[in-house]
Amino acid sequence: MADLVLHNSLTRRRAPFVPMDPGHVRLYVCGPTVYDLAHLGNARPAVVFDVLVRLLRALYPRVTYVRNITDIDDKIMARSLESGEPIESITARTTEDYHADMAAIGVLPPDIEPRATGHVPDMVALIEALIAGGHAYAADGHVLFSVATFPEYGRLSGLSPDELRAGARVEIAPYKRDPGDFVLWKPSAADQPGWDSPWGRGRPGWHIECSAMSARYLGPEFDIHGGGRDLIFPHHENEIAQSCCGFPGSRFAHVWLHNGMLLVDGAKMSKSLGNFRTVRDVLGLAPAEAVRMLLLRAQYRAELDFTPAALAEVRRELDRFYRALERHPDAGPGPVPEGLLAALCDDLNTPAAFAALHGLADAALAGDAAAAAG
Repeated sequence: MADLVLHNSLTRRRAPFVPMDPGHVRLYVCGPTVYDLAHLGNARPAVVFDVLVRLLRALYPRVTYVRNITDIDDKIMARSLESGEPIESITARTTEDYHADMAAIGVLPPDIEPRATGHVPDMVALIEALIAGGHAYAADGHVLFSVATFPEYGRLSGLSPDELRAGARVEIAPYKRDPGDFVLWKPSAADQPGWDSPWGRGRPGWHIECSAMSARYLGPEFDIHGGGRDLIFPHHENEIAQSCCGFPGSRFAHVWLHNGMLLVDGAKMSKSLGNFRTVRDVLGLAPAEAVRMLLLRAQYRAELDFTPAALAEVRRELDRFYRALERHPDAGPGPVPEGLLAALCDDLNTPAAFAALHGLADAALAGDAAAAAG
């Protein structure tokens, strides 16, 4: 079996992957917030971690993959107010759309896909444990995590305490003991979704959702946690703090993997720039295999620029692969070629994997040419 080497965002170095249990690898990846159609930025982590899961399943006897659905969020409430569509209708419809779009680009469903709305009791229980341990406090209808009680806060992002406070992207409120303290529970108005709790009717903060759901299905400590680089701070930093403090003695995730950001035509995707692309937009321009291949052309930790020229080039490469397969129909599904497996085991080096596939296509097409010449 090939040795799998991964770059751990927490240690900032590559190392051989050593699962907690070689017979059962467990991983959690942050899924979508369901209020609109999936865009290319949503598709990149879905495709990257789909490749990782397929690789892990080729190497280990059992893999449990959990990817959540965030269906409690202020963006969803804002969309409901704007459109007049009930929240439950928005989340059901956009979850179905997300599943359809991911299936179209070859992303397998996770083994478990928990929804935040189905796990509020787990979140309340974790918050209660944090309060009991002196890591959280109730104030003005809110419950907040006290960052000062977790000395390792900032280790994942590598930010200093001042940088953490400056970049916290959280509301500065008078009920906070420290500006960097973050919300675990917040009150809900009568017209907002809410659940009964020891702190009154309210709803969970975003960060606590993933800590509670990962613990529910994978345990308080598991092998791999993944997501986009934009989630490192504050989301993943806060997950670590909550989980390590809420489950004393736990390391939470052993390995952290983060994919790089996606650009469109050299710029960050935004509606104001006119370069915002949903998955469905792009599937109207090219076959799904080409879209998936372009999302994997760069190594997952690098930035990826999605351009029409790159899409056209990928389509030409795919045509070449299909020509080789047409001439050698016996070269269908089977064991993963050694060169391809070695590339993927090198921290998901997909550019090297495509190079290995081109080598196989070269050999196949050269053999045909030689046979024709003879």
